[in-house]
Amino acid sequence: MNPVLPPATAPLDAARLPLADRVSDVTAGPARLLLCPAPVRDVVSFRGSLWAGVDLSGDDDVALALAVDLLDKGTRHRDRFEVAEALEGRGAQLHFYADNLRLGFAGRALTEDLPDVLALLAEQLREPALDADEFEKERRQAVASVRRAKDSTAGRATGALTRRLYAPAHPNYVPEPDAELERLAALTVERVRAFHAAHVAPTRLTIAFAGDLDGARVTAAVEANLGDWAPHDRAARFDTTATPTAPGRTDVEIADRLNLDVRMGHPVALRRDSPDFVAAHAGLFALGGNFSSRLMQTVRDEQGLTYGIGSALHNVSVEHDGHALVYASLSQDRLEEGLAATRAVIERFVQVGVNEEELERVRTTLAGTHAVALATTSGLAARLLVNAERGFDIGYLDHYPEMVRALTVDEVNRAVRTHLRPDELHVAVAGTLPAAPSGGA
Repeated sequence: MNPVLPPATAPLDAARLPLADRVSDVTAGPARLLLCPAPVRDVVSFRGSLWAGVDLSGDDDVALALAVDLLDKGTRHRDRFEVAEALEGRGAQLHFYADNLRLGFAGRALTEDLPDVLALLAEQLREPALDADEFEKERRQAVASVRRAKDSTAGRATGALTRRLYAPAHPNYVPEPDAELERLAALTVERVRAFHAAHVAPTRLTIAFAGDLDGARVTAAVEANLGDWAPHDRAARFDTTATPTAPGRTDVEIADRLNLDVRMGHPVALRRDSPDFVAAHAGLFALGGNFSSRLMQTVRDEQGLTYGIGSALHNVSVEHDGHALVYASLSQDRLEEGLAATRAVIERFVQVGVNEEELERVRTTLAGTHAVALATTSGLAARLLVNAERGFDIGYLDHYPEMVRALTVDEVNRAVRTHLRPDELHVAVAGTLPAAPSGGA
């Protein structure tokens, strides 16, 4: 019988904070390890990433995505079925992901099996088979995914908005589906192999572990499997700021989609480590973060113009700018009315701002969401990794709820007036657009 891991959602004891006193920050070969013992038995979750050094002016992002898809399809020493059996036989989990700038991985294993799972992880990262037949299968799946996405009103509206705000070399830029299909058609297995050889290396390699772990044993396992792996010295090349066109509107016609998706937004000169990020984040949450927000209460509940509406600071990173985003689903016959109502709420929100009652709800929600994210081993490992990728010290995770609770109405409204500018909003609409009014006498 294969072992079964405890559920990933099993709650941890929040009383064991602060994290800064629990996490060991050590080096093992080329890797930075964040080791956080947690009150669970016999299981460890981990999450890690490395800096891929991509050049987004070319096809590095497509090559990275396909390389990541192939990492679990066999190595030079075992085929895909042997890789799957090595995990399933231990009840372990391991998967890979890409985010344009980094290659990431995440997994869970029984404590006693963790060294073997880390050995398999190293083998997959360092010596993937990158088989030509498997490449063709993955490329076909990627092509099918892009073709399906052509019928997604949400995806098409989101992509159209990014093309209004960013140049193609910005990490937030989403190519036209037909352009993405052309790039996939031009990609070869030789290109993916060359990309892997040049870019998949332990540059900025960070791995966070949380659970029932022996720090010395984990460090030794990482050292044994990755200790002789050399980082690359490739500098990433991408646009860090938005380069928008003049504010305007893009309509994407999709047949037989009478419920349309709308995206409104503009760039924000704001990074994740900016002093006023938390205040701006809270302000956009008050505008459209949940069911008690201004947009939901007005445009959805009072006026009945939308099926769903919200707002957020979107894809703001320490490496690049992002944008203020408002999203909505509107029916064909009430599209223009819904757009006008949404703009009116945004303009009023900037003029008047949040009140103390609204802000208190936001404080409670954001602090609670943060605590929930730290309440499982998988969530804890994920937050530790993201925090490290942002360059923050571990104590930031302890202090974040205090930062949220300390926000004042004046601070949030000042950030909203600085970073939310209704007259600069771009609009993208995807679906079956209403017919233009006919003329005549």
